[in-house]
Amino acid sequence: MAQKLDYFKESPSQTAGPYVHIGCLPNMCEIGGVYDDDLGATMLSDATKGERITITGTTYDGTGTALKDAMVEIWQADADGIYPGGRDPRGPGDPNFPGWGRKVGDYTTGEWTFETIKPGAVPFPDGRMQAPHITFWVVARGINVGLQTRMYFPEDDTAADPILSRIEHQNRVPTLIAEKTGEGQYRFDISLQGDGETIFFDF
Repeated sequence: MAQKLDYFKESPSQTAGPYVHIGCLPNMCEIGGVYDDDLGATMLSDATKGERITITGTTYDGTGTALKDAMVEIWQADADGIYPGGRDPRGPGDPNFPGWGRKVGDYTTGEWTFETIKPGAVPFPDGRMQAPHITFWVVARGINVGLQTRMYFPEDDTAADPILSRIEHQNRVPTLIAEKTGEGQYRFDISLQGDGETIFFDF
């Protein structure tokens, strides 16, 4: 006998919310008892090596409106340019740095903030060194597949970076360069569409 199809009501059709926030950030959604702290909320401890930095940004849609439901994750190397948990021949990396963080935009302003360390340079597969950078992954309403981009630092020489040098439209490279707003303070806004659209990667 076939199972009746009206046993459960169909969930509302959503691309990346609200269920992604409930599952990934239960404490932010005021659901206690799942994790002591949401996964990825804290990247630093007193024992973490490296220069402390703060990255603040907002994700904007094609009309320039701040997305208040965007979830942003970052992945980066430690201060020595080693990814935690990897197989880098230089060593295992800083055991006190996870290299990964997750934040959601403020429900009023859409702004998110990461407290982390400035990463070191990472070798490209062919041996060339990449400029220090942080990888960003973004999901929000209307996004079916997470978008991946990078943030570079304005004080570093990025001209020879093996990724940036391959971008055909070099006039768009500035969308990947953060703005330094103070000592150890950076601003990196992400534009999904329109003028100043951030470069996204498919790797």
